[in-house]
Amino acid sequence: MVLLFLVLCAPDSQAPSATSSPAPHIPFQLERNKIILPVTVGNSREFKVILDTGMSFEGLLLYNDGAITLENAIEVLVPGAGADTPSTARMAESASFRVGDVEFTNQRIIVLQSETMKGFPSDGVTGYSLFGKYIVEVDYDNSLITLHQSERIEVDTSWRVLSLTFKDNKIPWIEATINTTGEQDVPVSLYIDLASSEALELLVREHMTFELPDDLEDTYLGRGLSGDIYGHEGKIPSLKLGSYELVDVLTAFAPAEVRSKQEGADGILGNNTLRRFNCIYDYENQRLYIKPNSFFSELF
Repeated sequence: MVLLFLVLCAPDSQAPSATSSPAPHIPFQLERNKIILPVTVGNSREFKVILDTGMSFEGLLLYNDGAITLENAIEVLVPGAGADTPSTARMAESASFRVGDVEFTNQRIIVLQSETMKGFPSDGVTGYSLFGKYIVEVDYDNSLITLHQSERIEVDTSWRVLSLTFKDNKIPWIEATINTTGEQDVPVSLYIDLASSEALELLVREHMTFELPDDLEDTYLGRGLSGDIYGHEGKIPSLKLGSYELVDVLTAFAPAEVRSKQEGADGILGNNTLRRFNCIYDYENQRLYIKPNSFFSELF
């Protein structure tokens, strides 16, 4: 059985590639505040796959294999959020899959064998295959993703730029400001998780930069690759991203040791916030461009 860190390290010998026409477009569906992409592996059925900034290697993780064939597959362990043991899976290197009409080759495909994610309405996740190769524009108004080559994108003054930082796992981090009690604003370091349907998840631990608000309710927050996650839910007065302020933000409060493997994070910025902006993710230049869209004023 291959250990965790081998699962999450991309192979050095074969670089991922994508072949398609310039600036290809991929339609998506927004379901449960998640971006759902149409994905096929060979002649498989169309899988419903979540676009996930938290997936930090080039490839595809499937919860339901749809009877696909993986050549030269090995057994691995795949960890994730939750308090239980990692999920077992089969993994093949140098495989290929299609997202819409865009083909990605020399990719890693992992298919879960455990029943941890059984019953999920989606079939899997992908992420860095897109974000690591392209500048990714997400147009929530038109449910369309555009994959730009870095030398071909032009951004006008209607966009606001936010700085991204990356640690050693290729997951984007962003600086924000929150107010949890109505008294004072607090700067926080968040990492972006498009697979999270929450607006904001704050991580609860012994030493925190923010105070917990009153009137929190116990709740079931969801399931990760390592089991169920329980915590609390409530609203905070404000969340600021650059010059934009969102108010009465529905926020989840989760035990840090269960919800997140990211050291030093104050919380997680989820897609219920990001879907209120059209976004351009530019990993190469460590930038996130945002522009309010038709969902911006929608109440949480």
